[in-house]
Amino acid sequence: MAQDSVCKMTVDENSVSTNVYKGTTCYFCAVGWKETIEMEPEKYVVGSTEN
Repeated sequence: MAQDSVCKMTVDENSVSTNVYKGTTCYFCAVGWKETIEMEPEKYVVGSTEN
């Protein structure tokens, strides 16, 4: 199981939208979250300086 990169909900990584940012795969329970992270990836990607 993975964690949604925006809302932190637990998701099945095989059945959700994903995006890769600086080598980190981001998982999303909803397409809207994917759009959110594409606009401000540093705010949501684990390990970024703005988390």
